[in-house]
This record gives sequence, C-alpha cells and structure tokens, in this order.
Amino acid sequence: MTRLEVRDVTVRFGGVTAVNEATIAADAGHVTALIGPNGAGKTTLFNVITGLQKPTAGRVFLDGHDITHTPTHRRARHGIARTFQRLEAFGSLTVEENIRVAADAIRSKNAKPAQVTRELIRRIGLERYAGVRADAVPTGVARLVELARALAIDPALLLLDEPSSGLSQAETAAFGELLRDLAAQGRAVLIVEHDMPLIMRVSDRIHVLDRGVLIASGTPGEVQADPAVRKAYLGEDEPPSDPNPTMAMPAVVEMDEETFVATYAGTHAAPPTRVAEPAAETETETESEPEPESEAESEAVPESEEPPPSPDGAGPRSGGWF
Repeated sequence: MTRLEVRDVTVRFGGVTAVNEATIAADAGHVTALIGPNGAGKTTLFNVITGLQKPTAGRVFLDGHDITHTPTHRRARHGIARTFQRLEAFGSLTVEENIRVAADAIRSKNAKPAQVTRELIRRIGLERYAGVRADAVPTGVARLVELARALAIDPALLLLDEPSSGLSQAETAAFGELLRDLAAQGRAVLIVEHDMPLIMRVSDRIHVLDRGVLIASGTPGEVQADPAVRKAYLGEDEPPSDPNPTMAMPAVVEMDEETFVATYAGTHAAPPTRVAEPAAETETETESEPEPESEAESEAVPESEEPPPSPDGAGPRSGGWF
C-alpha cells in the first residue's frame, strides 16, 4: 500500500530550482531511502512533505488524500512525524520530558502518555539518560531522543533526516535493526542518509536525487548498478567489478554557487563554513654578494597573517515538530 506519494514537485528559490519535478513514493511496511550528493534537494523535499516548505508546483498525497496545502500541525495529527538534519530537541527539558511532550500532544491516540513514554525510553535504549537535560547528552543520543519523540505520536509515515549521524558503529547496526522493526509494524519509513552501508542494508527501495532531479529509483542492487547514479553520486563512469559493491560518500563534495544556495535556502540547515586552503609555501634561495658592513641593512619581510577562521553556524534551536 502506497502511504506517501510526491507527484511532480518543484521548488524554486528566486531563480534557483532546488527540486525539479520530483516524483517519489513510500509504501507501508517498507524502508524507502532518498539519497544524493550534498545539494541534491533532499531536505527541501522533506520540508515539502511535512508542510514546512510550500512547493512551487506539484502535489503531496498521504493515503490517497491531497495534503499539499494542509498545515504542518494537521499533518502530524494525520500521522506524519519527522526528525531533522540539525538537532531540534527541547534543550531545557529532560530526555523523558521531550518524549512526553509528543505523547501528550496526541492524547486521542495515546490513552496513557506516561506509559507510552516509558516504553519508548526502554525500546530506544535511553534509560540512563531519561533524567538528563536534552542539551547535555551526546549528539548520537540526542538523535535517538528525536526518534523516540517522533514515535510517541505513533506515526503512519516516519521521515528521518540523517538519523545515524553521531552514532557509533555498534549503535548504527542496532539502529538499522530498529528501522526494519518499525517498518514491519506497518509504518512507511522514508530516510535521508549518507551512511551508504546502512542504506543498502535496510532499504527496500531507493530514490536518487541529483541537483533536484530524480535520476533513478529501484532496489539497492539496481541503484548501485545504475551508471547515472554512480557518475552523479561517486563520479564513476563504470560499474564496479565487485558484484556486491558498497557505495560510500566521497570525503569532500564540491558545490557550485547555485547548488549551495539551493541546498540551504528555506531549510533548517545553516550553510557550512567555507575555509580556504592555505597556499603551498615555497622557499626561494637567492645568492647575493656580501655588502660592506657599514652599508648593510636588511629589510625584514613581514610574515603573512592567516585569515581568522570563519565563525561556526548557528547552534541548534529549541522547538521542532510540535
């Protein structure tokens, strides 16, 4: 059963097209991945699905109902929950209180919000942090707090934006098993993630965006073998000789100015700091005839000063989905 359908969605910011006629779907009982290089338009598309960004064109359907113009809070009540690329926990509240806020918000579905909160803390493995303020826990734990808070409304459609960021290898493996369990309960899970081993292991279907354009959709095996995907995502023209390749993000991703603007305009993410690489130092040896001591006076060459580092982006804000 198709839970979510995004049909021919386009998003423009001035003269920049962030998403261009993208069509994707997410089925109940399946994990669907949305991948692509930085600046592909993944988070922008998430914002359209959740109502945080109005599309320039196109429509969004949930269980066959058009929700393109439905407000964000009503989409949550209809069963859509998400996490964010940047942490959006309530920093002044404890881990338990963050989850309880969501459970209380949907009292019509949660007859016992306190019990729902306790069960989620146990299921996600947050017992040791339950009484700790959310702004004092490690990043990986905060990601799990956001997941538990999203699950507190018992969503039919769960959207996760880079949820494994900050998790250890063991935590990532356990997180992958949790995703499969959540989908097995009948939820549609749509995930944006750069951890390709995780995506290839847990996904039933993958959609690939490149500069706002959907270039491929299929199973993990079909996507890995697609020449257009390998060229756009990894810069490779030929499929690998290994019959079971593992895709991985390159260490550095170049973005032109249009892609840079399209990625960060209208989203929660702050632009990354751009730091220029220092120029290579060269030493030039010159030979000169010695001058008489009475006339010799060397001029000191001032050392070049390094430019001050650019300030970091703004820190995480309190608030979020609810």
